[in-house]
Amino acid sequence: MRELTYVARHTVEWREAPDPRLESGRDAIVAPVAATPCDVDSAILAGHGFIDPPFALGHECVARVIDVGDAVTGAAPGDLVVVPWSINCGDCGHCRAGLTAHCTSVPHMAMYGAPIGGSWGGLFSDLVRVPYADAMLVPLPPGLDPIAMASASDNWSLARRLVAPHLAARPGARVLVVARGSIGLYVCDIARALGASDVLYVDPDAEHRKLATSFGARTAEAIEPVRHGFDIAVEATGRIDQLTLALTSLAPEGVCESAGNHFRPGELPLLDMYLTGVTLRVARDNVRSHLPDALELAGSGRVAPERVVSHVLDWEQLPEALPEKRLKPVFVRDIAPAGAAAPAAS
Repeated sequence: MRELTYVARHTVEWREAPDPRLESGRDAIVAPVAATPCDVDSAILAGHGFIDPPFALGHECVARVIDVGDAVTGAAPGDLVVVPWSINCGDCGHCRAGLTAHCTSVPHMAMYGAPIGGSWGGLFSDLVRVPYADAMLVPLPPGLDPIAMASASDNWSLARRLVAPHLAARPGARVLVVARGSIGLYVCDIARALGASDVLYVDPDAEHRKLATSFGARTAEAIEPVRHGFDIAVEATGRIDQLTLALTSLAPEGVCESAGNHFRPGELPLLDMYLTGVTLRVARDNVRSHLPDALELAGSGRVAPERVVSHVLDWEQLPEALPEKRLKPVFVRDIAPAGAAAPAAS
């Protein structure tokens, strides 16, 4: 089989790898049919990551089940499933507590798309082995579009988690979104759907701002801190100055969620945070725990994740097209069941 491999800055290529096989009765083999880059993949492709190439890339996809082990009961060949980005067993104390990104049955930080916590391959591969299939794989609900849900493995589910619990605790809260990619746009859509009284989206990209406006957000190319202006802030840039902007715009006892991958060090306004009494969370998402709720929201008719998809491209275009700057491209193949027509790639 082939796996798409990050080999150098702005460069990926197909490399041959052995076909994955079932290594236990709890395993499944899946074939990604709609896969998309996470926002952090753009930073990796630009050379800003902290892991040297080469390694297999990709950790967001909807896949079709090809084979399952004898002990697997929750998935069968032919099923469409969401594959979470992190490897988790579902049985350990952390998994039972919902901390699936910190599973103790596998090495720390075990994940697809980067050789952290072992080598698990990437979801831009022709075939992928999924351990603990009953714990990991989530069936794609009928009626949900695999292309729209390609990001459910990470960014879509993460975006819901960034704002939904806080809006439930603070109905009608004011939300600041400081972003550069798909996460912030998903947040705008979700925040408005869940009753935020005001959403301000800050991004230098005019096309991104136009899309945020269509979700009901106010937008700005850049702002100065708005003292006590927002109850909830989401930073998804990976830039310390933008995280500082978000933190210093919070109302007393406000909460800031940082979804940016901060590869570069920097200083935070700790005294201002102390005096205002803010809460800052910087964390990877325990996506498997949040996937059911995220998929339920996607199917509710209240949100439109498909509008963040910027391009639908053929699977074979991955090597040349993935390094190009696009908001949220989805690469597709064999997406329809046998006998049905697949959607056309653009």
